[in-house]
Amino acid sequence: MINSLSGRLLILTTIFVMVAEVMIFVPSIARFREDYMLNRLERAQIASLALLADDMLDPALEDELLKNAEVFNVVLRRDEVRQLMLSSDMPQTIAATVDLRDATAMVLIRDAMRRLFRPQNEVVRVMGEPVREAGLLIEITMETAPMRMAMIDYGLRILVLSAVISVITALLLFLAMRALLLKPIKGVVGHMQRYARAPEDARGIIEPSASVTELREAEVALQMMQTDLTQALKQKERLAQLGSAVSKISHDLRNILAAAQLFTDRIETSEDPTVRRLAPKLVGSITRAVHLCESTLAFGKAEEPGPTLTMMAMAELIEDAIDAERLASRDQNLSFAVNVPAGMHLRADPEQMYRVLSNLVRNARQALMATGQEGEIGVTAHEDDAAWHIDVSDTGPGLPPKAQEHLFTPFQGGARKGGSGLGLAIAAELVKGHGGSLQLLRTGADGTCFRVTLPKGDGAI
Repeated sequence: MINSLSGRLLILTTIFVMVAEVMIFVPSIARFREDYMLNRLERAQIASLALLADDMLDPALEDELLKNAEVFNVVLRRDEVRQLMLSSDMPQTIAATVDLRDATAMVLIRDAMRRLFRPQNEVVRVMGEPVREAGLLIEITMETAPMRMAMIDYGLRILVLSAVISVITALLLFLAMRALLLKPIKGVVGHMQRYARAPEDARGIIEPSASVTELREAEVALQMMQTDLTQALKQKERLAQLGSAVSKISHDLRNILAAAQLFTDRIETSEDPTVRRLAPKLVGSITRAVHLCESTLAFGKAEEPGPTLTMMAMAELIEDAIDAERLASRDQNLSFAVNVPAGMHLRADPEQMYRVLSNLVRNARQALMATGQEGEIGVTAHEDDAAWHIDVSDTGPGLPPKAQEHLFTPFQGGARKGGSGLGLAIAAELVKGHGGSLQLLRTGADGTCFRVTLPKGDGAI
């Protein structure tokens, strides 16, 4: 119960109500003590009226009047004359004087607490004003023990009543909080537990229904989170299924390409000049296709191979990537521009860098062909002391906002209708494997430009 929210609420409410009652208890005891002494003054004044009616009282009657008033002596001051009205023997001398005429609240509280914690029986003089203006001053002497016992009895009754009020108040507050807050919170927890058992099931998503503003905001936030998570899980499930299918296709395609690779060896021996000129490119394309299938199989196992770094001619790599796209754009007037310093080399994996540049050039070609207009694709390279930089640009229409928002996210960053967005995602991953970066430099109505940056330092790789 102590570890539960409802149990702690019940206990804290009881404690706080008791603290409030204790703060009320102290002035209540002081007020009771004052009323007790005022009552004795009033009784003594009534007893003294018998003497005013008859100057001589029987000693037995006088003693009975004093016992009824619970005092030892009564002094009344009338017309500036101080007169001993009733008297009897006192068991001890007067220990203190209490003047109730001008006593402040703090003084009354202080004296009440002192009397409550002082068990000795003492005789005190009490001074006050007579009721109904029957004189200027009335004084009595009385014992403190009966008053202290009355104060203790009154205090105990106050504490018991406070405890009962505290328990009832805490119970009512507990029931109210349970109905208004704890029960809805348990409902939200139940929704979360049911959703956790089957997060792919959209029926488990919570429907906000709380009437409390803060709790409803929590339900709305939970609903949004569950909706996004369910969609993400469904997408991951589809990607897993797609990955399994791609792995199977790549496995069979690799076998087919391996067979085709054997036939290309025969083509290289042809005497036809055109065939002899194109055969190496065909062999290179099939070899890359085989490597791509093998890499796809490895990627499906979450084992994308690391790059095998070698020094390679940059111009040759770029020309190979552009040649394939130049053939694919024969039906449209597209131009390709390459600006690479002579003799420039970079350290990279040839196959992986070919895939990076091929993806970037292919995206640029498809964007230009989608417009049906003339355009130019440019590849430039330069280097500095820290890295090699390769820029792939086009004069196309630019990337749409959705593609820019999910630029390197598979199946979300497609820039054209029907595009999957895998090209940029694969390119970014391959460049990252080299310790470099792929970034969008600019995009707009005048074209798009991507930059591949590969570091020169061994530590970065």
